[in-house]
Amino acid sequence: MDPTIHPARPAARRTALRPVALTSSAVLLSLVTGVLPAHAATAGPSTAPPPAALSTTTGPGHHQGTGLDRGALRDALGAIQQAGMYGTYSAVRNGSAHWRGAAGVADLETGRPVRPQLQHRVGSITKTFTAVAVLQQVERGRIDLDAPIGRYLPALIPGERGRTITVRMLLNHTSGLGDHVLAAFPGLLEDPGKALDARRFHRFPPEELVRLGLAAPAPVPPGTYSYSNTNYVIAGLLLREVTGQEPEQYITRNVVRRAGLRHTYFPRTPYLTGPHSKMYESMYGTIEPARDYSVYDMSWCGVAGSLVSTVEDLNTFYRRLLRGELLGPAGLKAMKTTVPTYEAPPGEEAAMRYGLGLYTMKLPDGRWYWGHDGGVFGAGTWALSSEDGRRQVAIGYNLMKYQRFDDQGRPLDHPIDEALFRYVTTALGGAAKPARSSAPSRPHEQVLPPSSAAPEALRHSAPGAAAGR
Repeated sequence: MDPTIHPARPAARRTALRPVALTSSAVLLSLVTGVLPAHAATAGPSTAPPPAALSTTTGPGHHQGTGLDRGALRDALGAIQQAGMYGTYSAVRNGSAHWRGAAGVADLETGRPVRPQLQHRVGSITKTFTAVAVLQQVERGRIDLDAPIGRYLPALIPGERGRTITVRMLLNHTSGLGDHVLAAFPGLLEDPGKALDARRFHRFPPEELVRLGLAAPAPVPPGTYSYSNTNYVIAGLLLREVTGQEPEQYITRNVVRRAGLRHTYFPRTPYLTGPHSKMYESMYGTIEPARDYSVYDMSWCGVAGSLVSTVEDLNTFYRRLLRGELLGPAGLKAMKTTVPTYEAPPGEEAAMRYGLGLYTMKLPDGRWYWGHDGGVFGAGTWALSSEDGRRQVAIGYNLMKYQRFDDQGRPLDHPIDEALFRYVTTALGGAAKPARSSAPSRPHEQVLPPSSAAPEALRHSAPGAAAGR
């Protein structure tokens, strides 16, 4: 039994959810393009976090002139917690200089502080690992990126879709397939807490997830970007078909170990095996107080989002990937061949583009960074690196879907989002706060890479009531 389950809220507060192409990365993108909040959102987490507990460590090689201002990093990280996040932890690198920090609590009941070395469910960052594994098989001649997926998995994906959807289209989310997540959690839109609790220990075969995804409405025609976790569940089954190994096993041996990661693994049970934070899910205010989902069977997303890691391991992984240590030149070039994640206004370029399990974002300093974000129920992660892997930041946090919406279904500005973005830009050596610009209005209806393997594509059907509480 989950000790953090609380009594149901009064019926008047039971606001239904409905799906929409809205993700937390849409909030990030609005910040990237300069559409920053004029005022903080009035609605925040129902449970106020305890006072911040700041913990910082400085690695060898930190000295004046390295570009790492540990005081600024400490203050910027603490600001995320002060904005309403329960706990957050991060690792930053600039060449040989590195810094680690943490702010807030890992457990609301005990006040246990978060630490920089905590293990964390990293959600869709798993997709980068899976894409690397597929590209390794491309390099060995076992997979053709532009071959139809039906060539490899004819029984699983038959008919027209099996003939027209290529491996590349799965990896860059242009397959046009729907997402299995909503169907995997019956009642999620009506009573999210009950739906999540009912599946806490449920084991999904990956084939079942694919069937659910194939049955889901197609959001866009093939060839158009639309993020779907089902794409990467299929990629895992493709790996199993060509290697004869379970995809988690193959990725562990050929990606995780090859990258030298010591604290990254696929959990075999609903439980994490090392020190970790509790992971609190608010589901946009429909789970109140936010509930701990750190214990959860992650078969609902598999190799699309079930990996556990640490912020330091993530920096190591992306540095070695971008430096060509995990793939050859052709594989890395294919991975970095991108499509826009949304249609930019005339005369402007898209500030976010998606490759094969890897995206690139243009930050306010005008520079492009590579990485991915991820989120599962209660846990969010973001990792970005300069193209040469020299400048890096990875951050984890333990409260998800804290945002609220107005009565038009548009996301209200939230101080956590601004503080998170300010921290990341500070860590990467850019402007501490992006300047306002003549950028277009918030792209809240665009389909962007979600910060999740979880159903980030949810919002209130009557969000004004939640936002006004």
